[in-house]
Amino acid sequence: MGIVKILLRQLVQPPATNKFPAKYAPVSTIKFLERIKEGKLKLIPPIPVPPGFRGKIAYDRENCIGCQLCYKICPTRAIEWLLEEKKVKVFMSRCCFCAQCVDICPVNTLAMTEEFLLATYDKYADELVIVDSGELPGSVKRKKPAAE
Repeated sequence: MGIVKILLRQLVQPPATNKFPAKYAPVSTIKFLERIKEGKLKLIPPIPVPPGFRGKIAYDRENCIGCQLCYKICPTRAIEWLLEEKKVKVFMSRCCFCAQCVDICPVNTLAMTEEFLLATYDKYADELVIVDSGELPGSVKRKKPAAE
């Protein structure tokens, strides 16, 4: 009798998740996205991400000192060491979002962002290969030697 009571209660309770990206699953995702681009449909926004969320990695190439610690600690080999430039490249399609690279970086040149909509057909798409995200918000820049 307890199981039936639980099932009946769940029938009338609101869902625990929001209906992102649409109220109902579209028949064709591609046509759905085309209609959004045309302005005929709107996406239901996702719920706000919680504090400390680990999303897409941001990388400040200029601040990087080339220590290779992020490259060495990455469990999925998502970070590639570019020997000629003494910098790194991050492949988000390989990343497991563990944030070990962010934690170990001595100059805070890597950060986890709130961006999480990373789905694409091409795992080497420009938005999934991070070479330089620019200056990170709240990062501490290392001081460069004064020119003599």
